[in-house]
Amino acid sequence: MKRLFPAPLISLSILVLWLVLNGSLGFGHWLFGLTLAVVVPLATASLRPTPARIRRPWTVFKLVCLVGRDVIVSNLVVAKGVFRARRTPPKGTFVRVPLQLRDPHGLAALAAIMCVIPGTVWSELSLDRGTLLLHVFDLDDEAAFIEHLKSHYEKPLMEIFE
Repeated sequence: MKRLFPAPLISLSILVLWLVLNGSLGFGHWLFGLTLAVVVPLATASLRPTPARIRRPWTVFKLVCLVGRDVIVSNLVVAKGVFRARRTPPKGTFVRVPLQLRDPHGLAALAAIMCVIPGTVWSELSLDRGTLLLHVFDLDDEAAFIEHLKSHYEKPLMEIFE
């Protein structure tokens, strides 16, 4: 069964998406959707990364809670910065962050976190994956920002994935 459906969730998603997009549950749509659900995951198997191995599920929960809190706090900070922009414009800048995290799944999670938190944008990852370039909306203390990122996001991601 694993040979026919190497990624069962992807296969199921393709079938459901095909049926929903066509708005029909006719036999032909089911047949073509099942064909797509078998062929597409088989044809794209080499493009999928190796499965992630999560080493500390409790750390995942704590990280999700921390990111949720930081999203709320950052929303308030960015809103405050927008409202006071006429008096004191924000000090947007690019920041280079040295990384110890090398796992591709951890880097993808870090990219998602940086894009979700208002006021930060993932701009570039060096070819050796050792330096991250971020744009920060309003930055007062670069060293404190780097320390926050490394201790609150990079360290837990390293515990989870490495």
